[in-house]
Amino acid sequence: MNAPFFKFDYFGEETSLIVAFIIGIGFGFFLERAGFGSGRKLAAQFYLTDLTVFKVMFTAVITAMVGLFWLSVLGLVDLSLVYVSNTFLVPQIVGGLILGVGFVIGGYCPGTSCVAASTGKYDGMIYLLGIIAGIFAFGEAFPLLKDFYTSTAMGKVTLPQLFGISYGLVVFLVILMALGGFVGAEWVEKKFSVKSGGVRK
Repeated sequence: MNAPFFKFDYFGEETSLIVAFIIGIGFGFFLERAGFGSGRKLAAQFYLTDLTVFKVMFTAVITAMVGLFWLSVLGLVDLSLVYVSNTFLVPQIVGGLILGVGFVIGGYCPGTSCVAASTGKYDGMIYLLGIIAGIFAFGEAFPLLKDFYTSTAMGKVTLPQLFGISYGLVVFLVILMALGGFVGAEWVEKKFSVKSGGVRK
């Protein structure tokens, strides 16, 4: 049995929704266990005193990347069937900046706000309501934003395609980047924790 299972019709749409729900619950559980249900902990990364978010998410990225790479090498995953979003360069850069500003101000991203709200945190609930209001406002304004939203289309682009290098080399370079990032994060945390007079927990 090869993956992705849904693309090979091993189960239908209803089952895929159940699987997605279970994966979502698991994802939320591990986010909470990592402390990502706390706006203070999440915001601390922007003050460079606690880079747990950076380290956990980078670990997740390289784990998934290495896993997919080796499963594809073993013939268990067809990477050509793994979903890749279309790239709209400028709108996505602008969207990322807006999300980043909201993250700094509110202390949450969309996923972590759901985690916080599900554990009864009022700030997470308010943030989640803001997301819903933003989605509604964007939907109403979409006719005005449609041309910008679909501008600078690049199609489904991956780093190996963009730079003309192998998947294996990209995986290796990202692992090196992660290792350097982890070492740098530890140094930054120690430096800024001392400056702020805080003690990392």
